[in-house]
Amino acid sequence: MLVLGDAHAADPENRAALLAAYDDADADVAIQLGDLEWYDLPVPTWFIAGNNEDFDVVEAMRAGETPPGVTNAHLLASTATEIEGLRIAGLSGNFAPTRYDRARSDLVGERRRHFTHEDVERLAELDDIDLLLTHEAPNGLLSYGYDPGCDHVDDLVAAVDPDLVLVGHHHSHHETTVHGTRVVGLAPAWQCYYLLDPVDLTLQVRETPG
Repeated sequence: MLVLGDAHAADPENRAALLAAYDDADADVAIQLGDLEWYDLPVPTWFIAGNNEDFDVVEAMRAGETPPGVTNAHLLASTATEIEGLRIAGLSGNFAPTRYDRARSDLVGERRRHFTHEDVERLAELDDIDLLLTHEAPNGLLSYGYDPGCDHVDDLVAAVDPDLVLVGHHHSHHETTVHGTRVVGLAPAWQCYYLLDPVDLTLQVRETPG
């Protein structure tokens, strides 16, 4: 299974790298960790929305629609799917303290990039999750002289209790353990891609050709 970090594929060079990763991996299915920005994809791909997306497209997909220009892209937004025997769930968006307690329906324009308490609560109710995808990191994964992690993601990891958490957004590879769960932050797709073994959840890292 192909696993991709942030793509920012509205940029033509990043898009070329993204498609090169798909071609090199030659996988039948993929998952992607947000900031995709390009939704015409070679193989079925389940992604979480990041903080940089076409939010009109994302909102249409939240509503179950397939907008023009979308091929093989499937949104995980506090929802789950089964891929190659794994039950995979995803939290779309990033955290903004001024928006978290609002209703999702109150978010407009660029503010649609954020997740709300409704999104977290709905995801926390899902059962039997093997793999959790988040754009925002939990605490303990990264340090920039401060910890950029989000308490709400920590709580979600504890509630869902997945076997593996994959994180986007920060454009670098890091690993830690949160509430007994392995957490891996992914490098961006223009640097490398990952192959996930659905049996033992091991990740291989391969350089993106280009």
